[in-house]
Amino acid sequence: MQSAFYILALLTIAGALGAMNFKRLVHCVLSLVVCFAGLAGLYLNLNAQFAGLVQLLVYVGAVAILVVFAMLLTRNAEDAPQNAGSTDWYLGLGVASMVFLILAFAVQGSELGAAETGKLSDPSVKAIGKSLMTTYVLPLEAMALLLTSALIGAVVIAKGPEEGGKP
Repeated sequence: MQSAFYILALLTIAGALGAMNFKRLVHCVLSLVVCFAGLAGLYLNLNAQFAGLVQLLVYVGAVAILVVFAMLLTRNAEDAPQNAGSTDWYLGLGVASMVFLILAFAVQGSELGAAETGKLSDPSVKAIGKSLMTTYVLPLEAMALLLTSALIGAVVIAKGPEEGGKP
């Protein structure tokens, strides 16, 4: 089980690094799919089946495919950006390293494991679905309305002025 974790963690990190460093957009998107799939595997390895399957269906299945189709339909997939590298990368690495060090010292000096934890509720998919449809039904419906309005707004903006949309 521990070796599976290391393999999935290495796959996830390699996918994330590939998504950041490849020059062609197609390769970046495919690396992002590998990263998302590795995260889904990590969730499944941690016995969080609901989170793993949602990660797999939503991110790998929907978002990554949407990005691939949008990229292929909007621009020439063979064109690589000429100025993909930048010197700002070193500045970003320095800032990220400083934030990591500050957080590492803060976590190391705290007593995170000292608090007594309560009993966890049932993490099954059935229990999550029941709580979404009973206790959290109003926030779920509000989120559905928000996402629907965002989708309608995106369609209106994408149509363009010649098709009756916004300029």
